[in-house]
Order: sequence, then structure tokens, then C-alpha cells
Amino acid sequence: MARYTEAKCRICRREGAKLFLKGDRCFSVKCAMDRPHRPPSAPGQHGRARKKVSEYALQLREKQKTRRTYGLLERQFHTYFVKADKQKGVTGTNLLVMLESRLDNVVYRLGFANSRNQARQLVRHGLFTLNGHKVNIPSLLCKVGDTIEIPEKRRNIKIFTEAAETIGRRGTPNWLEADYAAFKGVVKAMPQRDEIRTEVNEQLIVELYSK
Repeated sequence: MARYTEAKCRICRREGAKLFLKGDRCFSVKCAMDRPHRPPSAPGQHGRARKKVSEYALQLREKQKTRRTYGLLERQFHTYFVKADKQKGVTGTNLLVMLESRLDNVVYRLGFANSRNQARQLVRHGLFTLNGHKVNIPSLLCKVGDTIEIPEKRRNIKIFTEAAETIGRRGTPNWLEADYAAFKGVVKAMPQRDEIRTEVNEQLIVELYSK
């Protein structure tokens, strides 16, 4: 499967927003987006040049920012949009709810991983169970009542033992419930739009794909 292997801070600089791709580093003074002596700009020798931004460019950048935040390829992201468009309700909100309910994102939101990329890797290695069954598919969509748990023999891994401290820096979404003593989390409800912390204007994505 294709994946991006270059510096992740370049992605944040290109999109002009902090996408939290490097875990705890994004919350520290080392973050490339928070350096007062060197304001962030797009990478490359023309990154600081002023450019006229068209309506299409705004829509494209919003789509790219969202896709890269959740670590998806173009075809994957478009598939989610098609499914969201077929559902009842607001297409943009449906899209974000599906992205948030991915297993790797839920693991990240619960604090069992420092980044979505790390969460994806942990899931692929089979370190979690979903409703008592071992899973290794990061794209599985969680439903209300689903329980994500770490098997007892895996609980001594450092990232898991420090999960409570990690989530203390980020906070737990209201639609999730975490029990760090039992090394598990529960999906209490599907997230509402105002509970989704990803800073994105989903309407621009809908307009882009509607062309």
C-alpha cells in the first residue's frame, strides 16, 4: 500500500494548519507550526510567495487537509464521500462522522496511540480486540456500544501504560468513554458535528466533489 515517508511537518506547512501527525511533538515547542522566530510557510523555495487563491484552490486544500489528517489515500477518501452522500442527512457531517468512527481514529482519540499513524500500525499488529474479537483492520467503522480493549498480555507496552497521561494532554471526546485501569474504551454514541475537533470546513469538500 502506498504511504508517505517524507517529513510530516512539511504536510502541515503545506496545508497551513497543525494536523497533529507527530503525536506529542505537535503539543511541544518543537512543532514547526509554533516557532515564533520562523513563521510557518508552504515548503519549497516559493513557499513564502504571495499567490492568488482561487475558489477551486480553497476547496482542494480543504479536501487535502482533511484527507491527510486522517491518513487516507485519494481513492479511500473519495469512497467515504460517496457513501456519505448516499446517507440521509448532511453529506459533510456524514463524512466526518465516518472518518471519526474508524477504528484507528477511535484508538487515537482514546489515547492508546500518540498519532493516527501510530494507531493504524498498532491495530495492524493485532494489539486490540473489538467486542472481544481480535482485529487488524484500521478502517473498520465502530458503532455505538462497541468496546475496544487491549489483551492482558499486551498491556505492559509503554504507550498503553501512559495512555491516561497522554489523554490528559488532549482530552477525551464526549462520545467516547475510557477505562484506563481496565485498558479499554467504549463508543457511547456517534459524534455530533460540534464534538468533532478536526478543524475543517466540510462544505468546501462537498462543493469540490459536486463539480
